[in-house]
Amino acid sequence: MEWGSWSAFWSMGGNGLFVWGSYAVTFLCVAVELVLVIRRRRDTVRRLLRLRRAAPTGTGARRTTEEIFE
Repeated sequence: MEWGSWSAFWSMGGNGLFVWGSYAVTFLCVAVELVLVIRRRRDTVRRLLRLRRAAPTGTGARRTTEEIFE
């Protein structure tokens, strides 16, 4: 397709709102997913570090998961 001007390109023959709205919603979903993945990774790394610090180093008594995460 060829457009004679930028306004014709943005309107996309009357379907511009649907087309550009679809791109906006898709971009928003991808951005939210990236934020959630980064947050989950950070929380997992923190939990693993806390678990490593709480793990017994010798032959002492084992602790339950509830005790570790308190």
